[in-house]
Amino acid sequence: MKPSEKPNRPFFSSGPCSKRPGWSLSALEDALVGRSHRAKLAKARIQEVIDRSKKILGIPEDYVCGIVPASDTGAVEMALWSLLGARGVDMLAWESFGSGWVTDVIKQLKLENARTLTADYGQIPDLSQVDFANDVVFTWNGTTSGAKVPNGDWIPADREGLTICDATSAVFAMDMPWDKLDVVTWSWQKVMGGEAAHGMIVLSPRAVERLESYVPAWPLPKIFRMTKGGKLISGIFEGATINTVSMLAVEDAVDGLKWAEEIGGLPALIQRSDANLAAIEEWVEKSDWIGFLAEDKAIRSNTSICLCITDEWFTSLPADQQAAAAKKIVSLLEKEEVGYDFGSYRDAPTGFRIWGGATVDTADIKALLPWLDWAYAEVKAGN
Repeated sequence: MKPSEKPNRPFFSSGPCSKRPGWSLSALEDALVGRSHRAKLAKARIQEVIDRSKKILGIPEDYVCGIVPASDTGAVEMALWSLLGARGVDMLAWESFGSGWVTDVIKQLKLENARTLTADYGQIPDLSQVDFANDVVFTWNGTTSGAKVPNGDWIPADREGLTICDATSAVFAMDMPWDKLDVVTWSWQKVMGGEAAHGMIVLSPRAVERLESYVPAWPLPKIFRMTKGGKLISGIFEGATINTVSMLAVEDAVDGLKWAEEIGGLPALIQRSDANLAAIEEWVEKSDWIGFLAEDKAIRSNTSICLCITDEWFTSLPADQQAAAAKKIVSLLEKEEVGYDFGSYRDAPTGFRIWGGATVDTADIKALLPWLDWAYAEVKAGN
């Protein structure tokens, strides 16, 4: 039967993600619009994003944290172009974005001493094969595959190279072992439900040392430069951003961070994401038509929760018909105003990707799932 209960907030996109519970435009009333981002008050507000982020995440005091252009993509590119080339590099990829970083390093930077370790969607590479005499580039959580690294135990404390981690769909939802990570990047639009366009980059003392002692063989665009005269540009990490930021977006980021503090900080954020995954796991366990893309629970994401259709009727269809059927399900629920933007990523296997980050209420996840059962039955019956 067609369900009657609908999610209060039917927003399940994996980016930009759902705003925090209770959010409205009134949260931005104090935004410093019309002010220079270099003004004292505006700079202080930008610094507030950095300070609150560091405190909530437990970033070590001797690490630096800054706001950079072009979302998480810009932050990762900044790290790759500024830091790589000093030694060999191991590139780990098991989904779309990790594969994109491989392309940048192999085809754009053209590093010859690069080694690639890959895995299919829903899996991760053999982490025991990583050579930490090299720099290592990896995503903590595969946003388009729903597979993450299980922890940081595979990273040695006495590594020779740097670890460069794209953690955009992991920070604020998973524990990050900062002592094992030299570069960490993310964007405001993921777990905290902020606005797009701005990224964050965290550098360990080892990463700063590399920046100050190594000059890449290629020219660096202005928006990638983190040093001047062989020294770190400290202002980037003290509220003086490389380029102009949106003060509306800054205000929104501060609002989200204050909400996180009010509900209990990082433990509460992680608990909310874990509860969302648990609700879907309980549903999948009882289902006869759907499963997880990441079958191994140890590497299953609690944010970008990726599902595949396992029913024999569906799997016997040609690939184009499978894709069409899955899109019909998404369209049905969008028409019913039950769920938006939860189709699988364009490069990923056909299925669904339900965002389970901390800004999503578990009650809304639970309300969505019976509708998925209904929509699948409707599409199957219509074929």
